[in-house]
Amino acid sequence: MEFLSNSPEDTEDIGRILGSIAQRGYIVCLEGELGAGKTQFAKGFAKGLGINEHITSPTFTIINEYNGRIPLYHFDAYRINDVEEMYEIGCDEYFFGEGVCLIEWANLIEDIIPKENIKISISKDMEQGVYFRKITLETSGEKYEPVCRKIIEKWDIA
Repeated sequence: MEFLSNSPEDTEDIGRILGSIAQRGYIVCLEGELGAGKTQFAKGFAKGLGINEHITSPTFTIINEYNGRIPLYHFDAYRINDVEEMYEIGCDEYFFGEGVCLIEWANLIEDIIPKENIKISISKDMEQGVYFRKITLETSGEKYEPVCRKIIEKWDIA
């Protein structure tokens, strides 16, 4: 499924919609180059979970935890040199815990992420405009099958 975003607000809205339907145990993998809008998407996702805190990318801390209707575990794997670093912070407890994992730069640690997940790829197209983004959503696993349909329903009324 593909969405076109013409502004940071659009990108945030798509994240908010996904956050509003997210359930315990969801693994959401964010991919895209620097400045693509991963953190903007994460801000919306957090709002969809009812989190009103200021959301920042956990580039240096690797993980930020937030409390909403369900806990959000916001990872940034950009500075991970070895997947062992993820195990040292107890990533398995988060991946199989009671919250939602949102992982920026997930492609850098894909070997340890559960295979059933939601993959969000965000790409820029400067020819279309400085804020234009193509946001592609792929799901793998039964629990994620209704996600695309629910997002379309909510996007149409947003």
